[in-house]
Amino acid sequence: MSKKVGITDTTLRDGHQSLLATRMKIEHMLPIAEKLEEVGYHSLEVWGGATFDTCMRFLNEDPWERLRKFRKVFKKAKLQMLLRGQNLVGYKHYPDDIAELFVKKSVENGIDIFRIFDALNDPRNMEKTIEAAKKENAHVQGTLSYTISPFHEVNNFVGLGKILKEMGSDSICVKDMAGLLSPSKAYELVKRLKEEVGLPVQLHCHYTSGMASMAYLKAVEAGVDVIDCAISSLAMGTSQPATETMVAALRDTEYDTGLDLGLLSEIAEYFKEIRKEYKEFDMAGNGVDTNVLRYQIPGGMLSNFYSQLAQQNALDKLKDVLDEVPRVREDFGFPPLVTPSSQIVGSQAVLNVLVGERYKMATNEVKAYLKGAYGRPPAPINEEVRKKVIGDEEVIDFRPADLLEPGIEQARKDIAPYMEKEEDILSYAIFPNVAKPFLEKRMAEKIKVDFNIAMEGPRNGESSYHPV
Repeated sequence: MSKKVGITDTTLRDGHQSLLATRMKIEHMLPIAEKLEEVGYHSLEVWGGATFDTCMRFLNEDPWERLRKFRKVFKKAKLQMLLRGQNLVGYKHYPDDIAELFVKKSVENGIDIFRIFDALNDPRNMEKTIEAAKKENAHVQGTLSYTISPFHEVNNFVGLGKILKEMGSDSICVKDMAGLLSPSKAYELVKRLKEEVGLPVQLHCHYTSGMASMAYLKAVEAGVDVIDCAISSLAMGTSQPATETMVAALRDTEYDTGLDLGLLSEIAEYFKEIRKEYKEFDMAGNGVDTNVLRYQIPGGMLSNFYSQLAQQNALDKLKDVLDEVPRVREDFGFPPLVTPSSQIVGSQAVLNVLVGERYKMATNEVKAYLKGAYGRPPAPINEEVRKKVIGDEEVIDFRPADLLEPGIEQARKDIAPYMEKEEDILSYAIFPNVAKPFLEKRMAEKIKVDFNIAMEGPRNGESSYHPV
Protein backbone atom coordinates (compact mmCIF):
# COMPACT_ATOMS: atom_id res chain seq x y z
CA MET A 1 0.00 0.00 0.00
CA SER A 2 1.48 3.34 -1.12
CA LYS A 3 2.17 5.92 1.56
CA LYS A 4 2.99 8.68 -0.95
CA VAL A 5 2.26 12.07 0.58
CA GLY A 6 0.38 14.73 -1.41
CA ILE A 7 1.19 18.43 -1.25
CA THR A 8 -1.28 21.29 -1.57
CA ASP A 9 0.38 24.46 -2.80
CA THR A 10 -0.74 27.59 -0.93
CA THR A 11 1.42 30.16 -2.74
CA LEU A 12 -1.45 31.77 -4.66
CA ARG A 13 -3.61 32.23 -1.54
CA ASP A 14 -2.17 31.79 1.95
CA GLY A 15 1.46 32.30 0.93
CA HIS A 16 0.98 35.89 -0.16
CA GLN A 17 -1.84 36.48 2.33
CA SER A 18 0.57 35.66 5.15
CA LEU A 19 3.66 37.46 3.84
CA LEU A 20 2.50 40.18 1.43
CA ALA A 21 -0.79 41.34 3.00
CA THR A 22 -2.77 39.47 0.27
CA ARG A 23 -1.67 42.02 -2.31
CA MET A 24 -0.42 39.78 -5.13
CA LYS A 25 -2.12 40.63 -8.41
CA ILE A 26 -3.47 38.10 -10.86
CA GLU A 27 -1.08 39.39 -13.53
CA HIS A 28 1.81 38.05 -11.44
CA MET A 29 0.18 34.64 -10.94
CA LEU A 30 -0.92 33.62 -14.42
CA PRO A 31 2.53 33.56 -16.14
CA ILE A 32 3.71 30.74 -13.85
CA ALA A 33 0.45 28.75 -13.96
CA GLU A 34 1.62 26.27 -16.58
CA LYS A 35 4.66 25.30 -14.49
CA LEU A 36 2.56 25.08 -11.30
CA GLU A 37 0.17 22.69 -13.01
CA GLU A 38 3.06 20.60 -14.29
CA VAL A 39 4.30 19.91 -10.73
CA GLY A 40 1.50 17.46 -9.91
CA TYR A 41 0.25 18.92 -6.62
CA HIS A 42 -2.65 17.31 -4.78
CA SER A 43 -4.41 20.67 -5.17
CA LEU A 44 -3.76 24.39 -5.54
CA GLU A 45 -5.23 26.74 -2.96
CA VAL A 46 -6.08 29.79 -5.02
CA TRP A 47 -9.13 31.55 -3.54
CA GLY A 48 -11.04 32.39 -0.37
CA GLY A 49 -9.71 33.67 2.92
CA ALA A 50 -8.87 37.37 2.62
CA THR A 51 -8.34 37.30 -1.16
CA PHE A 52 -12.00 38.02 -1.97
CA ASP A 53 -12.11 41.24 0.04
CA THR A 54 -8.63 42.40 -1.01
CA CYS A 55 -9.32 41.96 -4.73
CA MET A 56 -12.04 44.60 -4.64
CA ARG A 57 -10.74 46.78 -1.80
CA PHE A 58 -7.15 47.24 -2.93
CA LEU A 59 -6.47 45.64 -6.33
CA ASN A 60 -9.45 46.75 -8.42
CA GLU A 61 -9.98 43.11 -9.39
CA ASP A 62 -13.23 41.18 -9.53
CA PRO A 63 -12.62 38.12 -7.32
CA TRP A 64 -14.95 36.05 -9.49
CA GLU A 65 -13.04 37.03 -12.60
CA ARG A 66 -9.82 36.00 -10.84
CA LEU A 67 -11.27 32.56 -10.16
CA ARG A 68 -12.42 32.19 -13.77
CA LYS A 69 -8.94 33.08 -14.99
CA PHE A 70 -7.44 30.46 -12.70
CA ARG A 71 -9.87 27.84 -13.97
CA LYS A 72 -9.01 28.73 -17.56
CA VAL A 73 -5.24 28.24 -17.09
CA PHE A 74 -5.39 25.29 -14.65
CA LYS A 75 -6.99 22.67 -16.85
CA LYS A 76 -6.22 19.58 -14.75
CA ALA A 77 -5.28 20.78 -11.24
CA LYS A 78 -7.81 20.62 -8.43
CA LEU A 79 -8.57 24.17 -7.26
CA GLN A 80 -9.23 24.71 -3.58
CA MET A 81 -10.61 27.56 -1.48
CA LEU A 82 -10.82 28.47 2.19
CA LEU A 83 -14.41 29.08 3.29
CA ARG A 84 -15.24 30.46 6.75
CA GLY A 85 -18.41 28.44 7.22
CA GLN A 86 -21.45 30.68 7.61
CA ASN A 87 -19.08 33.68 7.40
CA LEU A 88 -18.23 32.65 3.80
CA VAL A 89 -15.34 35.00 2.92
CA GLY A 90 -16.48 37.76 5.27
CA TYR A 91 -16.37 38.52 8.97
CA LYS A 92 -19.92 37.81 10.14
CA HIS A 93 -22.70 35.31 9.50
CA TYR A 94 -24.66 35.60 6.26
CA PRO A 95 -28.16 34.26 5.53
CA ASP A 96 -28.58 30.73 4.22
CA ASP A 97 -29.73 31.82 0.74
CA ILE A 98 -26.52 33.82 0.30
CA ALA A 99 -24.42 30.90 1.59
CA GLU A 100 -26.08 28.46 -0.81
CA LEU A 101 -25.71 30.71 -3.86
CA PHE A 102 -22.10 31.53 -2.95
CA VAL A 103 -21.14 27.85 -2.89
CA LYS A 104 -23.06 27.16 -6.12
CA LYS A 105 -21.34 30.02 -7.96
CA SER A 106 -17.94 29.08 -6.55
CA VAL A 107 -18.30 25.61 -8.08
CA GLU A 108 -19.58 27.02 -11.39
CA ASN A 109 -16.57 29.33 -11.58
CA GLY A 110 -14.01 26.65 -10.84
CA ILE A 111 -13.69 25.49 -7.23
CA ASP A 112 -13.27 21.74 -6.71
CA ILE A 113 -12.42 21.53 -3.00
CA PHE A 114 -13.96 23.55 -0.15
CA ARG A 115 -11.99 23.73 3.07
CA ILE A 116 -14.74 24.74 5.49
CA PHE A 117 -14.00 25.94 9.01
CA ASP A 118 -15.60 27.88 11.83
CA ALA A 119 -13.68 30.16 14.17
CA LEU A 120 -15.33 28.56 17.22
CA ASN A 121 -15.30 24.99 15.86
CA ASP A 122 -19.10 25.14 16.13
CA PRO A 123 -20.37 22.53 13.63
CA ARG A 124 -23.71 24.33 13.37
CA ASN A 125 -21.87 27.17 11.63
CA MET A 126 -20.46 24.76 9.02
CA GLU A 127 -23.67 22.84 8.42
CA LYS A 128 -25.20 24.91 5.61
CA THR A 129 -22.05 25.35 3.51
CA ILE A 130 -21.17 21.65 3.83
CA GLU A 131 -24.69 20.77 2.70
CA ALA A 132 -24.49 23.22 -0.21
CA ALA A 133 -21.09 21.95 -1.37
CA LYS A 134 -22.27 18.33 -1.24
CA LYS A 135 -25.28 19.31 -3.34
CA GLU A 136 -22.87 20.66 -5.97
CA ASN A 137 -20.82 17.43 -5.88
CA ALA A 138 -17.74 19.29 -4.67
CA HIS A 139 -15.18 17.82 -2.26
CA VAL A 140 -15.87 18.95 1.32
CA GLN A 141 -12.95 19.22 3.69
CA GLY A 142 -14.28 19.61 7.23
CA THR A 143 -11.80 21.58 9.29
CA LEU A 144 -10.58 21.55 12.88
CA SER A 145 -9.22 24.95 13.92
CA TYR A 146 -6.32 23.92 16.13
CA THR A 147 -5.53 25.76 19.34
CA ILE A 148 -4.33 25.02 22.84
CA SER A 149 -6.41 25.37 26.01
CA PRO A 150 -7.76 23.18 28.83
CA PHE A 151 -10.77 22.57 26.54
CA HIS A 152 -8.83 21.60 23.42
CA GLU A 153 -7.50 18.13 24.06
CA VAL A 154 -6.97 15.58 21.29
CA ASN A 155 -10.24 13.88 22.35
CA ASN A 156 -12.16 17.10 21.58
CA PHE A 157 -10.70 17.36 18.09
CA VAL A 158 -11.32 13.69 17.31
CA GLY A 159 -14.92 14.11 18.48
CA LEU A 160 -15.37 17.11 16.17
CA GLY A 161 -13.81 15.09 13.33
CA LYS A 162 -16.48 12.41 13.81
CA ILE A 163 -19.25 15.03 13.71
CA LEU A 164 -17.83 16.54 10.50
CA LYS A 165 -17.73 13.08 8.93
CA GLU A 166 -21.40 12.54 9.84
CA MET A 167 -22.20 15.91 8.26
CA GLY A 168 -20.79 14.70 4.95
CA SER A 169 -17.12 15.73 4.94
CA ASP A 170 -14.97 13.84 2.43
CA SER A 171 -11.71 14.61 4.27
CA ILE A 172 -10.53 16.32 7.45
CA CYS A 173 -8.11 19.23 7.70
CA VAL A 174 -6.23 20.19 10.86
CA LYS A 175 -5.78 23.95 10.52
CA ASP A 176 -2.96 25.25 12.73
CA MET A 177 -3.19 28.97 11.97
CA ALA A 178 -0.82 30.14 14.71
CA GLY A 179 1.88 27.46 14.44
CA LEU A 180 1.07 25.94 17.83
CA LEU A 181 0.98 22.27 16.85
CA SER A 182 3.97 20.46 18.34
CA PRO A 183 5.49 17.43 16.56
CA SER A 184 4.30 15.01 19.25
CA LYS A 185 0.73 16.40 19.21
CA ALA A 186 0.73 16.30 15.41
CA TYR A 187 1.59 12.60 15.51
CA GLU A 188 -1.03 11.79 18.15
CA LEU A 189 -3.82 13.83 16.54
CA VAL A 190 -3.27 12.58 13.00
CA LYS A 191 -2.94 8.96 14.11
CA ARG A 192 -6.17 9.08 16.08
CA LEU A 193 -8.08 10.91 13.32
CA LYS A 194 -6.97 8.28 10.82
CA GLU A 195 -7.92 5.40 13.12
CA GLU A 196 -11.12 6.74 14.66
CA VAL A 197 -12.62 9.00 11.97
CA GLY A 198 -11.37 7.05 8.99
CA LEU A 199 -11.20 9.88 6.44
CA PRO A 200 -8.16 11.25 4.57
CA VAL A 201 -6.37 13.82 6.77
CA GLN A 202 -4.65 16.99 5.59
CA LEU A 203 -2.42 19.19 7.76
CA HIS A 204 -2.14 22.96 7.40
CA CYS A 205 0.45 24.64 9.65
CA HIS A 206 1.91 28.12 9.70
CA TYR A 207 5.64 28.31 10.28
CA THR A 208 5.36 31.15 12.82
CA SER A 209 6.84 29.29 15.81
CA GLY A 210 9.37 27.32 13.77
CA MET A 211 7.76 23.94 14.55
CA ALA A 212 5.74 23.34 11.38
CA SER A 213 8.25 21.28 9.37
CA MET A 214 8.85 19.03 12.37
CA ALA A 215 5.10 18.71 12.92
CA TYR A 216 4.71 17.75 9.25
CA LEU A 217 7.36 15.04 9.47
CA LYS A 218 5.73 13.46 12.53
CA ALA A 219 2.30 13.76 10.91
CA VAL A 220 3.64 11.97 7.83
CA GLU A 221 4.87 9.14 10.06
CA ALA A 222 1.38 9.01 11.62
CA GLY A 223 -0.24 8.57 8.21
CA VAL A 224 -1.24 12.10 7.10
CA ASP A 225 -2.38 12.10 3.47
CA VAL A 226 -1.64 15.67 2.40
CA ILE A 227 0.43 18.58 3.76
CA ASP A 228 0.10 22.27 2.85
CA CYS A 229 3.27 23.97 1.64
CA ALA A 230 4.25 27.18 -0.16
CA ILE A 231 7.05 27.59 -2.66
CA SER A 232 10.24 28.51 -0.76
CA SER A 233 10.31 32.15 -1.89
CA LEU A 234 6.88 32.69 -0.27
CA ALA A 235 7.23 30.21 2.60
CA MET A 236 8.11 30.19 6.30
CA GLY A 237 7.65 33.22 8.54
CA THR A 238 3.88 33.35 9.02
CA SER A 239 3.36 31.30 5.83
CA GLN A 240 3.64 27.52 5.45
CA PRO A 241 6.76 25.30 5.32
CA ALA A 242 8.65 25.32 2.02
CA THR A 243 7.57 22.78 -0.57
CA GLU A 244 11.13 21.99 -1.66
CA THR A 245 12.22 21.28 1.92
CA MET A 246 9.45 18.74 2.48
CA VAL A 247 9.97 17.15 -0.96
CA ALA A 248 13.67 16.72 -0.20
CA ALA A 249 13.03 15.44 3.33
CA LEU A 250 10.66 12.72 2.08
CA ARG A 251 12.62 11.75 -1.01
CA ASP A 252 13.76 8.12 -1.18
CA THR A 253 11.47 7.16 1.69
CA GLU A 254 8.18 5.29 1.56
CA TYR A 255 6.46 8.71 1.72
CA ASP A 256 8.25 10.16 -1.35
CA THR A 257 6.07 12.88 -2.91
CA GLY A 258 7.44 12.21 -6.39
CA LEU A 259 7.66 15.96 -7.11
CA ASP A 260 10.47 17.39 -9.25
CA LEU A 261 12.87 19.63 -7.29
CA GLY A 262 14.24 21.09 -10.52
CA LEU A 263 10.80 22.31 -11.60
CA LEU A 264 10.08 23.62 -8.09
CA SER A 265 13.35 25.55 -8.20
CA GLU A 266 12.24 27.33 -11.40
CA ILE A 267 8.94 28.29 -9.74
CA ALA A 268 10.75 29.52 -6.62
CA GLU A 269 13.00 31.72 -8.74
CA TYR A 270 9.96 33.24 -10.44
CA PHE A 271 8.28 34.14 -7.12
CA LYS A 272 11.56 35.40 -5.70
CA GLU A 273 11.52 38.10 -8.39
CA ILE A 274 7.77 38.75 -8.05
CA ARG A 275 8.12 39.24 -4.29
CA LYS A 276 10.34 42.27 -4.96
CA GLU A 277 7.30 43.99 -6.51
CA TYR A 278 5.58 44.01 -3.11
CA LYS A 279 8.29 45.41 -0.83
CA GLU A 280 5.91 47.92 0.80
CA PHE A 281 3.66 45.06 1.97
CA ASP A 282 6.38 42.55 2.81
CA MET A 283 5.78 42.25 6.54
CA ALA A 284 7.26 39.07 7.85
CA GLY A 285 10.49 38.10 6.14
CA ASN A 286 11.24 34.45 6.80
CA GLY A 287 11.81 34.74 10.53
CA VAL A 288 10.44 32.80 13.46
CA ASP A 289 8.48 34.40 16.31
CA THR A 290 8.48 32.14 19.35
CA ASN A 291 6.29 34.63 21.23
CA VAL A 292 3.37 32.92 19.50
CA LEU A 293 3.97 29.96 21.83
CA ARG A 294 3.42 32.25 24.82
CA TYR A 295 0.56 34.39 23.54
CA GLN A 296 -0.96 32.11 20.84
CA ILE A 297 -1.29 35.15 18.60
CA PRO A 298 -1.14 34.63 14.81
CA GLY A 299 1.24 36.91 12.90
CA GLY A 300 -1.48 39.00 11.28
CA MET A 301 -2.99 39.74 14.67
CA LEU A 302 0.39 40.96 15.96
CA SER A 303 0.79 43.39 13.06
CA ASN A 304 -2.74 44.72 13.77
CA PHE A 305 -1.69 45.47 17.36
CA TYR A 306 1.29 47.45 16.12
CA SER A 307 -0.87 49.61 13.83
CA GLN A 308 -3.69 50.09 16.38
CA LEU A 309 -1.31 51.14 19.14
CA ALA A 310 0.79 53.32 16.83
CA GLN A 311 -2.36 55.27 15.88
CA GLN A 312 -2.94 55.94 19.59
CA ASN A 313 0.74 56.76 20.25
CA ALA A 314 0.71 53.84 22.68
CA LEU A 315 3.28 51.38 21.34
CA ASP A 316 4.75 51.25 24.84
CA LYS A 317 1.56 49.35 25.82
CA LEU A 318 2.24 46.42 23.45
CA LYS A 319 3.45 44.04 26.15
CA ASP A 320 0.38 44.87 28.29
CA VAL A 321 -1.87 44.05 25.32
CA LEU A 322 -0.06 40.77 24.65
CA ASP A 323 -0.48 39.82 28.32
CA GLU A 324 -4.17 40.77 28.18
CA VAL A 325 -5.02 38.63 25.14
CA PRO A 326 -4.89 35.25 26.97
CA ARG A 327 -7.03 36.69 29.79
CA VAL A 328 -9.70 37.96 27.38
CA ARG A 329 -9.58 34.67 25.49
CA GLU A 330 -10.24 32.74 28.71
CA ASP A 331 -13.11 35.09 29.62
CA PHE A 332 -14.59 34.45 26.16
CA GLY A 333 -14.48 30.64 26.45
CA PHE A 334 -11.10 29.95 24.78
CA PRO A 335 -12.01 30.58 21.12
CA PRO A 336 -9.28 29.64 18.62
CA LEU A 337 -7.64 32.85 17.44
CA VAL A 338 -8.63 32.83 13.78
CA THR A 339 -10.81 35.22 11.74
CA PRO A 340 -13.09 36.66 13.09
CA SER A 341 -12.54 35.59 16.74
CA SER A 342 -8.92 36.84 16.65
CA GLN A 343 -10.19 40.34 15.80
CA ILE A 344 -12.89 40.16 18.49
CA VAL A 345 -10.49 39.11 21.24
CA GLY A 346 -7.66 41.35 20.01
CA SER A 347 -9.73 44.55 19.80
CA GLN A 348 -11.10 43.99 23.31
CA ALA A 349 -7.62 43.38 24.71
CA VAL A 350 -6.47 46.71 23.21
CA LEU A 351 -9.52 48.51 24.62
CA ASN A 352 -9.02 47.02 28.09
CA VAL A 353 -5.43 48.25 28.19
CA LEU A 354 -5.99 51.71 26.69
CA VAL A 355 -9.10 52.51 28.78
CA GLY A 356 -7.40 51.26 31.92
CA GLU A 357 -10.40 49.26 33.16
CA ARG A 358 -11.30 45.83 31.87
CA TYR A 359 -14.54 45.75 29.86
CA LYS A 360 -15.53 49.34 30.74
CA MET A 361 -15.92 49.71 26.97
CA ALA A 362 -16.66 46.93 24.49
CA THR A 363 -16.92 46.72 20.72
CA ASN A 364 -20.21 45.86 19.02
CA GLU A 365 -18.64 42.59 17.87
CA VAL A 366 -17.79 41.67 21.48
CA LYS A 367 -21.37 42.39 22.55
CA ALA A 368 -22.68 40.20 19.72
CA TYR A 369 -20.19 37.46 20.59
CA LEU A 370 -21.27 37.45 24.24
CA LYS A 371 -24.92 37.21 23.14
CA GLY A 372 -24.11 34.04 21.23
CA ALA A 373 -24.37 35.63 17.78
CA TYR A 374 -21.13 34.02 16.57
CA GLY A 375 -21.96 30.56 17.85
CA ARG A 376 -21.11 28.32 20.78
CA PRO A 377 -17.63 28.91 22.31
CA PRO A 378 -15.50 25.86 23.16
CA ALA A 379 -15.77 26.59 26.90
CA PRO A 380 -18.17 28.50 29.20
CA ILE A 381 -17.97 32.29 29.04
CA ASN A 382 -17.09 34.24 32.21
CA GLU A 383 -20.59 35.27 33.39
CA GLU A 384 -19.33 38.29 35.34
CA VAL A 385 -17.77 39.65 32.17
CA ARG A 386 -20.89 38.88 30.17
CA LYS A 387 -23.11 40.71 32.66
CA LYS A 388 -20.78 43.74 32.75
CA VAL A 389 -20.83 44.03 28.96
CA ILE A 390 -24.43 43.14 27.96
CA GLY A 391 -26.32 43.24 31.27
CA ASP A 392 -29.48 41.12 31.19
CA GLU A 393 -29.79 40.93 27.39
CA GLU A 394 -30.96 37.59 26.05
CA VAL A 395 -28.31 35.07 25.05
CA ILE A 396 -29.18 32.74 22.17
CA ASP A 397 -28.35 29.03 22.25
CA PHE A 398 -29.43 28.09 18.72
CA ARG A 399 -27.67 28.36 15.34
CA PRO A 400 -27.06 32.11 14.89
CA ALA A 401 -27.91 32.11 11.16
CA ASP A 402 -31.47 31.09 12.05
CA LEU A 403 -32.00 34.73 13.08
CA LEU A 404 -31.12 36.07 9.63
CA GLU A 405 -33.67 36.98 6.98
CA PRO A 406 -32.93 35.94 3.37
CA GLY A 407 -30.65 38.50 1.71
CA ILE A 408 -30.41 37.78 -2.01
CA GLU A 409 -33.43 39.73 -3.28
CA GLN A 410 -32.61 42.90 -1.34
CA ALA A 411 -29.00 42.78 -2.52
CA ARG A 412 -30.24 42.27 -6.11
CA LYS A 413 -32.41 45.42 -5.85
CA ASP A 414 -29.63 47.46 -4.25
CA ILE A 415 -27.13 46.88 -7.04
CA ALA A 416 -29.51 46.55 -10.01
CA PRO A 417 -28.00 49.56 -11.86
CA TYR A 418 -24.46 48.13 -11.67
CA MET A 419 -25.12 44.41 -11.94
CA GLU A 420 -23.59 42.49 -14.86
CA LYS A 421 -23.80 38.95 -13.48
CA GLU A 422 -25.38 37.09 -10.59
CA GLU A 423 -22.03 36.88 -8.78
CA ASP A 424 -22.14 40.68 -8.32
CA ILE A 425 -25.08 40.17 -5.94
CA LEU A 426 -22.87 38.00 -3.73
CA SER A 427 -19.95 40.43 -3.79
CA TYR A 428 -22.33 43.16 -2.62
CA ALA A 429 -24.20 41.01 -0.08
CA ILE A 430 -20.95 40.05 1.65
CA PHE A 431 -19.05 43.36 1.36
CA PRO A 432 -21.60 46.12 0.58
CA ASN A 433 -19.30 49.03 1.45
CA VAL A 434 -16.47 47.66 -0.68
CA ALA A 435 -18.39 46.11 -3.56
CA LYS A 436 -20.70 49.04 -4.33
CA PRO A 437 -17.91 51.54 -5.18
CA PHE A 438 -16.06 48.76 -7.02
CA LEU A 439 -19.12 47.95 -9.16
CA GLU A 440 -19.86 51.66 -9.74
CA LYS A 441 -16.31 52.21 -10.93
CA ARG A 442 -16.50 49.20 -13.22
CA MET A 443 -19.72 50.55 -14.76
CA ALA A 444 -18.22 54.02 -15.21
CA GLU A 445 -15.17 52.57 -16.96
CA LYS A 446 -17.37 50.52 -19.26
CA ILE A 447 -19.48 53.55 -20.19
CA LYS A 448 -16.28 55.49 -20.91
CA VAL A 449 -14.97 52.75 -23.19
CA ASP A 450 -18.31 52.48 -25.04
CA PHE A 451 -18.40 56.28 -25.45
CA ASN A 452 -14.86 56.37 -26.86
CA ILE A 453 -15.70 53.60 -29.35
CA ALA A 454 -18.82 55.46 -30.44
CA MET A 455 -16.86 58.71 -30.90
CA GLU A 456 -14.27 56.99 -33.11
CA GLY A 457 -16.96 56.38 -35.72
CA PRO A 458 -16.68 53.93 -38.63
CA ARG A 459 -13.32 52.24 -39.08
CA ASN A 460 -11.58 50.52 -42.00
CA GLY A 461 -13.93 52.03 -44.53
CA GLU A 462 -16.99 50.43 -42.97
CA SER A 463 -20.33 52.15 -43.27
CA SER A 464 -21.96 53.36 -40.07
CA TYR A 465 -25.34 52.47 -41.59
CA HIS A 466 -26.70 49.14 -40.33
CA PRO A 467 -29.96 48.08 -42.02
CA VAL A 468 -32.45 46.35 -39.81
